[in-house]
Amino acid sequence: MLFGMKTIVILNRAQMGHGAPELGERILKTFLQKSIALQDLDSIVLFNKGVKLTGAESPVRGELAMLEENGVDLVPCGTCLDFYGVEPAIGSVGSMDEIIRAIQSAEKVITL
Repeated sequence: MLFGMKTIVILNRAQMGHGAPELGERILKTFLQKSIALQDLDSIVLFNKGVKLTGAESPVRGELAMLEENGVDLVPCGTCLDFYGVEPAIGSVGSMDEIIRAIQSAEKVITL
């Protein structure tokens, strides 16, 4: 599922950056809307608080669903989902072993 990736985006927070949460959520939404233009974006890997973005109440669920419909794999960490009690509404749950292999085989890894 994750092998042969060219570009992977890692979301390890429920926002973009480390500043004000409201601003971080807003610019993450904009980034996801515009990331369809990223060439060779194959996968978005989510771990730690980032897995909350795959839940039914996610403020960016629509943007992530659009990316998934356009062929981008959404891979939330299963251990992290369990820890935060999140049932993913989108994406395919991945293990840390899968995530590590995907990062290792990627040509480019972007961490937000």
